Amino acid sequence: MADPELLASPDLFRRLEKKCCKPCRHHRIFELLSPTTSPTMSMITATAWVPRGHAAAFPTKYVFDEDEYARISKLAKLELEDAKEDLERARQGMMEPADDGKAASAANESEDEEEDGEGGGVTVDREEEDDDLKEYDMEHYDDEPDVVGKEDGEAGPNDSLFGNIKGLAYYTNNEEDPYITLAANDVSDDEREELQILTTDNLLLAARIEDEVAHLETYVYEDEGDNLYVHHDVMLPAMPLCVEWVRARPHKKGEAGSFAAVGTMDPEIELWDLDVVDGMYPTAVLGGMSEEDAGKKKKKKKGKKANSAYHVDSVLALSVNPTHHNLLASGSADNTIKLWDLNTCTAAQSYSHHTDKVCALAWHPTQPSVLLSGSYDRTIVATDMRAPDTTGPRWGVESDVEQIQWDPHDPQRFYVSTENGILHCFDARQLPATPEQSKALWQLQAHDKSLSCFSLNPAVPGFIATGSPDRTVKLWNVSSDSTGPSMVVSRDLGVGKVFSTNFAPDDAVAFRLAVAGSKGAVQVWDTSTNRAVREAFATRVKMPVAQEGEVKERLVGLSRDDDLDDDDDEEEEDEEGEGGEENGWESMEED
Repeated sequence: MADPELLASPDLFRRLEKKCCKPCRHHRIFELLSPTTSPTMSMITATAWVPRGHAAAFPTKYVFDEDEYARISKLAKLELEDAKEDLERARQGMMEPADDGKAASAANESEDEEEDGEGGGVTVDREEEDDDLKEYDMEHYDDEPDVVGKEDGEAGPNDSLFGNIKGLAYYTNNEEDPYITLAANDVSDDEREELQILTTDNLLLAARIEDEVAHLETYVYEDEGDNLYVHHDVMLPAMPLCVEWVRARPHKKGEAGSFAAVGTMDPEIELWDLDVVDGMYPTAVLGGMSEEDAGKKKKKKKGKKANSAYHVDSVLALSVNPTHHNLLASGSADNTIKLWDLNTCTAAQSYSHHTDKVCALAWHPTQPSVLLSGSYDRTIVATDMRAPDTTGPRWGVESDVEQIQWDPHDPQRFYVSTENGILHCFDARQLPATPEQSKALWQLQAHDKSLSCFSLNPAVPGFIATGSPDRTVKLWNVSSDSTGPSMVVSRDLGVGKVFSTNFAPDDAVAFRLAVAGSKGAVQVWDTSTNRAVREAFATRVKMPVAQEGEVKERLVGLSRDDDLDDDDDEEEEDEEGEGGEENGWESMEED
């Protein structure tokens, strides 16, 4: 049975259930959307950090001018036409089931009514008036009120449509109106200060579902002030499944910016400008309608069969090339991988190396043409994207792939997490003859339930964080002799089932771990303030020095659901009591 803390409508749940029928991370998210649970829901499905220095210091307010109106009208024109066609087909489908017998019976009844009407012998009694409406005297609702000094039939001074226009003053534009002191695009100093993003701030993107409404939220994390808050957000058309930060500006070759690529249950990928607040429409839509197509009177309707131009099913994974920033790879439930060129916002290549849904992607850190992909067919493929017709080496695992990552400190290694809760470490130079003969350097049973997410620290070699629907986040220390990892600490951070764990990308905040999950809460954990972590990695990296006495644990959170069910709270307390020490702690080194 699904968790009672989350819900989606029955129609949405049936759609999600149809699209994903395996016990993967996305399916567990869908299970939380059971239509039999509570009417409120809030969860975060994916997160992504934005490196420092890439966000605009003063994001601009969205301006809905004539040019923007024209752009949105072009982009939305054909979608509206397709929606009208779908609605018309649905109406026709509802009328078709009526058989000939029912139609003939309805025709006979209509003829009888017409004959009775001609004879004048049939009258319809009016329904009795509702007692609750009598007090409002609806029969005299439109009568004019009595005016003192005015005789019947005499017109009053304001009885005409524009009777009081003499008391109004009109100006041709707002600049001439003395009562309007701010220009249309002026922003007050206080509002400008609230929007400011400092060079020491990090942005954190979160794909959220709240009460059946999908959002992309942009948080500002102030490390020095231990502060995490929502800077702005935008609405999404469907349930978000993945999010990726992109620095290339769509349709502008060579220009840099700050954008969020979002994959949802829909086959299109939306690109949102993070330097624009209160945006109404994405900057670009990959796989959707282009502005050139919008000028045409009619567009050929998309088919449901997999093709090389666009996805036809949900987008489950996104990965931007670390060297060529205009290249974005996407994995879909249609079993294909698309390589998008953001300079033109079109699919440059399409790959069909998997026989099931593609749920994980990772570009090689030093070889920009090599892409690693993971699928529900229980295989991982390393593909040279320059040769779409050739199949690269393939590794196999014991269950469905959840997530994959290359080791940033050893580019020859990559890691794979699976639905069985196992973390695999492979050497890319050891190529198996068949996927079944794959041999990992080591395997770790990290969690009893599935290993939904993990993150490799970009600054500290051998530092891994894992998350699971068992509600715990575990930190691991991988020794340099390849003997495998040992657990440093395990903790329940109060985010529910863990769907996302990500270390911050900047060296100054490399120990900050963002965790989010099924409760709709985000926690940023400064792992360097944990005593067990400090002892485990003291010889590999310089740790922060305490000003006075012992270092205090730092955990900065943003929670939306403070009114969770008491039963759910009690269930969590029971799990914490059984699985570890007080407050969810379970450490291998803290005694």
